[in-house]
Amino acid sequence: MASLKQASVFLLLPLLLISSTFQVCHAAGIAVYWGQNGGEGSLADTCNTGNYKFVNIAFLSTFGGGKTPQLNLAGHCNPAAGTCKGISADIKTCQSKGIQVLLSLGGGTNGYSLNTAAEANQLATYLWNNFLGGISNSRPLGNAVLDGIDFDIEAGPGQHWDELARALKKFNQKLILSAAPQCPFPDSHLSSAINTGLFNYVWVQFYNNPPCQYTSGNINNLVNSWKQWTTVKASQVFLGVPASTAAAGSGFIPVNVLKSQVLPAIKGSPKYGGVMVWDRFNDLKNGYSKAIISSV
Repeated sequence: MASLKQASVFLLLPLLLISSTFQVCHAAGIAVYWGQNGGEGSLADTCNTGNYKFVNIAFLSTFGGGKTPQLNLAGHCNPAAGTCKGISADIKTCQSKGIQVLLSLGGGTNGYSLNTAAEANQLATYLWNNFLGGISNSRPLGNAVLDGIDFDIEAGPGQHWDELARALKKFNQKLILSAAPQCPFPDSHLSSAINTGLFNYVWVQFYNNPPCQYTSGNINNLVNSWKQWTTVKASQVFLGVPASTAAAGSGFIPVNVLKSQVLPAIKGSPKYGGVMVWDRFNDLKNGYSKAIISSV
């Protein structure tokens, strides 16, 4: 017969296994883009909802080709006047809640590019010194240290983004890298970067692309595309969706369809990481994340 001490150990092991399984099963979360509408509330407000595990600050929309890198946070603040430095306190608030905060590069404009490997290295150094663990007198978001960099590259050729990823990781191997490719597989802009295997998260935009998105009750195209995306060299893959019909031209998935059809069809993948929502303003208006969080 086991001693009481041994019995306690034997009883504890199943509990630990149950606890571990519980944590794995509930590790998924919601990512959101914040920064492109002054009516979406502050970054701290966003994190205080309790809806999100990841927030992408959008966007650093100008860089490359000899241009001075420029942050664009719509109606929130003016980087040129230094008024965005106050967001530093909000970033720290989010991080204190365990929320990862990343700076998103690019977006749906044509103000950015990487034309050479040298430009990729220069941008990596700029990002490290101005937003990450480096030192600069001109940090646009103040002294807060962001958790990583998000690649939302939707314009220009697909070259040198892999070199940017490698250059960033050289500064710190633990730096978080994420990517937001379009759902047609492989993505024409980010394929080479994602193939480096350096990305933690890939939140695929399953919208504005009818061949691989939800359409009028049909989830087949989306699910088939999802299966392709789960083969990429990334730790986790997320389902990217618009938070409302106004948030994208097409691809909105009604809450009941997402919960009863789409999520059950994709959550079985070992790489399933959760849902990415575009964007905070539309999510605030439509309550999408709040409605789906218990099913994610």
